[in-house]
Amino acid sequence: MLEHGGRLRAAARDFAIPLTDWLDLSTGIAPYGFNLPVVPADAWMRLPETEDDLAAAARDYYGVESLLPVAGSQAAIQVLPRLRRSLQVGIVSPCYGEHAEAWRREGHCVSEFSEGSVPRALDQLDVLVMVNPNNPTGRLLPPEQLLDWHARLAARGSWLVVDEAFMDPTPEFSLATHAHLPGLIVLRSFGKFFSMAGARLGFVLAEAEILRAMENALGPWPIAGPSRFVATALLADREGQHRQRARLLADGERLARLLSCSGLPPTGGCGLFQWVVTEEAALLYEFLACQSILVRRFHYPPSLRFGLPADEPGWARLACALAHYREISA
Repeated sequence: MLEHGGRLRAAARDFAIPLTDWLDLSTGIAPYGFNLPVVPADAWMRLPETEDDLAAAARDYYGVESLLPVAGSQAAIQVLPRLRRSLQVGIVSPCYGEHAEAWRREGHCVSEFSEGSVPRALDQLDVLVMVNPNNPTGRLLPPEQLLDWHARLAARGSWLVVDEAFMDPTPEFSLATHAHLPGLIVLRSFGKFFSMAGARLGFVLAEAEILRAMENALGPWPIAGPSRFVATALLADREGQHRQRARLLADGERLARLLSCSGLPPTGGCGLFQWVVTEEAALLYEFLACQSILVRRFHYPPSLRFGLPADEPGWARLACALAHYREISA
């Protein structure tokens, strides 16, 4: 399996530091969430029912007519390559590694290339996959650019798959309202913006034929009843969403300033993380881990992704550790 952020117990074991001592900045998950409703007992006792209000709340939130709830956008990433065979698939890289892994696993021919190579590659592709905002670079492409690429692909019966897992802080850039177009598939994560990664919930926005095929492939009851209940409430909480969006955007800028002042100007980022490309990535990762601060390390290019601290003590710990690193490395 590919390496991911959030493996706090493994870090606690590897660095021999108690689990409770860590500041985990290794994921792009919001470190603070919403006021949660009390889950009724029957949500635990009964099988999940798709006739509840989850789909309606999600359709209203994303502004679409149809969608499919899935067990996290990861479930969609793994199922999509099973719907068609022997395709030429292009992945705009670097990005979330599970995309290329999933298409290769199902026997498709996968090419990874930069954003600048997309126009030349489009006419040879059956599927183009990209993450927007990108993970880990934070690169955010305008909808007009993506719709132009989609039009070229759709004219040949090809797909554009856009993973918008980190889009919620900047919904004005989303392709959600265009997801009814043939060959456009938009993946959305519930866990990151709403700070509910443990609920394992995401949504696929696409034309009805694709949604039916995915639903058949996933089988019954993919979403647990308690997750459905909580998500329905949070998707309807407009006031809470407004507060969360404002706080994430402000904290994203604060993190970028802190890193820049520490001699680590971000190469990119979004409302949920900042990305720093540096030849010191391995050394800084080890140093921070020894201070019980976990960040996400990438080898190619050598870089680190920093998530947001949850509170003022967390911000102070990160600032102090970065200042100490600069002192000893000067």
